[in-house]
Amino acid sequence: MLIFAIFALGLSVLLLTGNNPHGRDVVSFWAAGRQILAHANPYDSASILQIERSAGFSDQSQVLLMRNPPSALCLVVPLGLFGLRTAALLWSLLLLAAMALSVHMLWAMLGRPRNKLHYLGYSFAPALLCILGGQTALFALLGLTLFLRFHRERPFVAGLSLWLCALKPHLFLPFAVVLLLWIVLTRSYRILVGAVMAIAASSLAAWLLDPAVWSQYAQMMRSSGIEREFIPCLSVALRFAIHPRTMALQYIPALAACLWAIYFYWKRRTRWDWMQDGALLMLVSILASPYAWITDQALLVPALLVGVYRATTRAQLGALALASAVIEITPLTGKDLHSALYLWTTPFWLAWFLYASAKAHDQASQCSL
Repeated sequence: MLIFAIFALGLSVLLLTGNNPHGRDVVSFWAAGRQILAHANPYDSASILQIERSAGFSDQSQVLLMRNPPSALCLVVPLGLFGLRTAALLWSLLLLAAMALSVHMLWAMLGRPRNKLHYLGYSFAPALLCILGGQTALFALLGLTLFLRFHRERPFVAGLSLWLCALKPHLFLPFAVVLLLWIVLTRSYRILVGAVMAIAASSLAAWLLDPAVWSQYAQMMRSSGIEREFIPCLSVALRFAIHPRTMALQYIPALAACLWAIYFYWKRRTRWDWMQDGALLMLVSILASPYAWITDQALLVPALLVGVYRATTRAQLGALALASAVIEITPLTGKDLHSALYLWTTPFWLAWFLYASAKAHDQASQCSL
């Protein structure tokens, strides 16, 4: 709680002052917005670096590029209307609102329990780091939560909300495979229509802003040098351990996870529950993602809240809170987001969820006897 209070204080200072946006990913989104408003290439590293240095970056600083697909540009264009500090403040407020709204909706979907266990969602370290880093994972979390909320009652709206998940499509590969199977088997085609319309509209908007944007994006991805970055996740660690230059190795865990996801869904297809069964599905999706930062684990808030309400002892809840606190401490030791110290995190969330679920099942079995 003390560590969380320190982070909350730092976040409050950030939101109130808007200071020190440098080094946060919001800079790349702001610069991309500036480029689009100037009818220029939002993925041009030379131009983006010039904008960032004009905003106070040092001459030794490296360029921060937006790597989201062009369909995300309509989200960042408004940032270009403001100065960097104002844009960073507004972006942080939007991220905070996305997190708060997501946790509140999840609490309601889980039955509005009177305890305060859902507060663990507000204090989940990857979500806090996402706000501090200005990343987009919390918008994807909001999209996922809206889908969980509306997929039964308002399927078209649920489909529209998947546009936010498409901001980081590589994090949802097994989830997407099961979603397509579920849509076909349950004939929930309004979800598919909503998703296609939202992505098509945002892609059209990006094309109208910059007709060459898709080729520019492809060129940026080919030359960005992301293959030389060590990103602390299972897939990248596997590639670096076996053959660093073979990018295909990075997709083996995702392929295996997609095959497992088909099997997992098929066994439960007659009783599939997106909140309960989807929790494990998202844990595996993040674990096997081709690449994922610690901030992307904010997408695990729904799964971990499901696990929290399955937990049968305070020790299980304490282990979750302690692990989150360790992650909150790590940046204070000077470690950046590339540190291999973050490799343990996703496997831990998955192991904790499986353990809590197994204990809950055992307790339910004993009670039924």
